[in-house]
Amino acid sequence: MNDNNRNLGGVHWSFWVIGAVALIYNVAGVINFFTQMNAETVAAMPEPYRAIIEDRPAWVTGAFAVAVFGGALGCLLLLLKKSAAYYVFTASLLGATVTMIHTLGMAGSDAGPVGALIGNLVQLVVTAFLIWYSKWGERRGWIS
Repeated sequence: MNDNNRNLGGVHWSFWVIGAVALIYNVAGVINFFTQMNAETVAAMPEPYRAIIEDRPAWVTGAFAVAVFGGALGCLLLLLKKSAAYYVFTASLLGATVTMIHTLGMAGSDAGPVGALIGNLVQLVVTAFLIWYSKWGERRGWIS
């Protein structure tokens, strides 16, 4: 059997690689969330980043939490081959979208650095891919 076609646990080996890399990426988002909740760490950040974090309303912080924790939970569900991953990723995408809209508003007032905008865009793209991938895996019979 060709190594490129070998299945592990009923799924293609790439499923495990994508799931693991996505989980690591989303855990980094969770770490970022906790970092931003630490007042001492925020105080040491450059002014534009501090402005985004300190001026962020609670509802945007909640959306940020939904985005990162939803992404990590979705990855765990994906690796467990559970179809609920799709719905959790969808919630994560909504949280990331709300967070990005607020960050774009901050950028319009010269408070938002380009790096924060790029980070939000990457999160949107990754989460949209994971939504698609979880549905695709379900159609292939990898996820139930």
